[in-house]
This record gives sequence, C-alpha cells and structure tokens, in this order.
Amino acid sequence: MNTFKTTALLTGLTLLLLFIGQSLGGQNGMTLALLMAILMNGIAYFFSDKIALKMSRAQPVTPEVAPRLYRITERLCGMANLPMPKLYMIPEAAPNAFATGRNPRHASVAVTAGLMEAMTDEELEGVIAHELSHVRNYDILTASIAATLAGAITWVADMARWSMIFGGYDRDDEGGSPIGAILMLFLAPIAALIIQLAISRQREYAADASAARMAGHPFGLIRALEKLGAYNKRIPMHVSSATASLFIVAPLNVGGSLMNLFSTHPPLEDRIETLRNLVVTR
Repeated sequence: MNTFKTTALLTGLTLLLLFIGQSLGGQNGMTLALLMAILMNGIAYFFSDKIALKMSRAQPVTPEVAPRLYRITERLCGMANLPMPKLYMIPEAAPNAFATGRNPRHASVAVTAGLMEAMTDEELEGVIAHELSHVRNYDILTASIAATLAGAITWVADMARWSMIFGGYDRDDEGGSPIGAILMLFLAPIAALIIQLAISRQREYAADASAARMAGHPFGLIRALEKLGAYNKRIPMHVSSATASLFIVAPLNVGGSLMNLFSTHPPLEDRIETLRNLVVTR
C-alpha cells in the first residue's frame, strides 16, 4: 500500500509539472517541462547523495574512529541482508541522522557527533535501523525525485512570473488559457509542496515500523525519538532547508512553530504512539 501511495503521489507531481508547462507554454511548454523533469531526476538519481553529504558537512569515518557505529550497523545489515553503507559523521551537537544514496548498493548513513554521545547502544540501533529501512525501501531515491520535481515546478512558476512582470509572456499563439496560467503561478508550487510533504510523512511512518521489525522491538527507537525530540527543541543544527527532510527528526533551525504545518516530518508524538501500538513479528 505504501508503494502504491508513493507511486501515485510521484505520478501526481509529474502530471502537475506537465500541466503547468502546458498552461504556461502550450505544447512546447509541456515538452520543455517533461525534458526538465527527466534531466532533474537524472541529476537526483546519480548525485543527490553527494550533494546532501556535502551540504551537511559530513565526513567519512573508519571502523577505528567509530567502532560502535560500525558494529551496530554491520549487525543490522547482516540481519536485514543489506550491503554495508558508507558511514559519515556530521560535526553537530544536536543528535540527528539521515541516509542517502540511489539504492542499497550505493547508500550512505550520516550521524551527528551529538547522536553518538546522546544515545545508548539500543537507542542508536533504533536510529540506524530507521535509516537502513529508508535504504531498503528506496525512500532515498523517492525523496530525491519528489524534491527535484517540486523544485522544477517552483522554478517554472518563478520563471513565468518574472516573464509576466517584464512583459515577455505571450500565450495567444499557443492556445493556452491565460486564467489557467495565472492560477498555476500561485497554486502549482503549493500543490507540489503538499504532495512532497505527503510523500515524506508517510515514508517516515513506514521506516519506523520497518526499523522496529529489523531490530526485533520498537523500544530502542521509541526512546531515541523521545530523546531526539527533547534535544532538537533546544539545540539548533546548521543545515540547509534543502536537506532537512532527510533527517530522522526535523532540525530546529528550519522554521518555527508556524512551519509545523508544512513540516516534512509527522509529529513525533504520533510516531511514538504508532510504535507503542505496533506488534513486532519477525
């Protein structure tokens, strides 16, 4: 069901991009929008992991530098029959983590220095299991594609808006609707954001459930989420808003209480309650 929902939402984003292209530029605009979607998805597929790690200032670590992180990750990978991902450390005091990469064979998991200090082994196991679940479910690729499609929609709308302002926008020869074009300028980015949020939120619930099954119980992840929520209410993270949706919990620096409505993450209380009600079977 989660795969069906994600596919439907990604299809909705693609159709929205094509529709805004057609509304703003007729057949030529739709063709340009399709080519843009293909190009941006290609960039996201091959380079999103490198971009995310670079923007987060993540540095690779060896088993000698982070033996506890390697030991827990290797054990979980063996249990889940997953290839060992590359491991990175982010020099941030706030505990947090994210996974990136286009598939399980090209995956990376990055944790903050604060996470390693704050978590017990069982709690760290819950966090790493959550990130490995994103890897196994191909959520990383899904999130990257959703982000690039939403970005393309916003970019097209912005370009059309500037074109209207400077008088370079003419739709009479293409047979498109001027009213539809104007509506698209304002509604398409909002619709793209809502769809992207729906994708991000439902994949977090799925990764939590998968992590509990991978670890054999939900208790480590529950305690980890409780700690992460407490720490991230008071310790800001210096990360870009472009990568904030990748983290296991939303970093403090990305918006205030008004932004909760548009958060890429479900409320932590809901995630914890869902895990408490989960019956884990291997």
